[in-house]
Amino acid sequence: MVTVLETVSLSKIFGGLKATDDVNFRLEQGARHALIGPNGAGKTTFINLLTGVLTPSDGKILLNGEDITSIKREQRVRRGLARTFQINQLFGKLNVVESLGLVISERRGHGRDWFRWAGTLPGIDDEIAGLIADFGLEDVFDHPCSGLPYGKQRLLEIALAIACKPKVLLLDEPAAGVPEADRHEVLSHLSTLPADVSILLIEHDMDLVFNFAEKISVLVSGALYAEGSVDAIANDQRVKEVYLGGADHG
Repeated sequence: MVTVLETVSLSKIFGGLKATDDVNFRLEQGARHALIGPNGAGKTTFINLLTGVLTPSDGKILLNGEDITSIKREQRVRRGLARTFQINQLFGKLNVVESLGLVISERRGHGRDWFRWAGTLPGIDDEIAGLIADFGLEDVFDHPCSGLPYGKQRLLEIALAIACKPKVLLLDEPAAGVPEADRHEVLSHLSTLPADVSILLIEHDMDLVFNFAEKISVLVSGALYAEGSVDAIANDQRVKEVYLGGADHG
């Protein structure tokens, strides 16, 4: 298998606290890989290191073999690393079409020109329409993002990430906060994400993890505690004791 994202002895220290502790991690091409762990395990810190929100105290990050440890967030996106957030990061005053158009236009090097030349830049309208259809946003395509139902906000955020044409997609709790009645729609769209996009899912919902992932890594106190297939992790007594069988499932 080809490794598309790798960390080597990755560490992050805040004062005297080692939030990420010498993590050696690999994400394979086309993977459906989940990262789990109890609250405070360091999952968000790890994702923020991968995406450039935080700078490591030690170690390095490789994307398709290239050392990206020191490059800026936007440069990582241009190299094919995209993410969603636990709390939605949407363009609140824009509608769905405008948001997708802005991201696609930026990716193609037109920047904000899409607003000036909407409907004339080749292929952008078709790409917007395709993403709206793929993520079930037809009924809200002209609605402001701030007024969308929360499940639709989640779907739009994933659509915006896919609009970046990522090679690697980091999904940070995509079902968090979604009402139970809308969760099935979000989960069904996760299963249809492009097969050539390698996905790392950060999630507390174990039903979602076990249905989505083919491989699971367990992070505890900032360190990689266990890793293996879904069945192996589900039946690992150590994992059950520190997470799956404990009181903290959320």
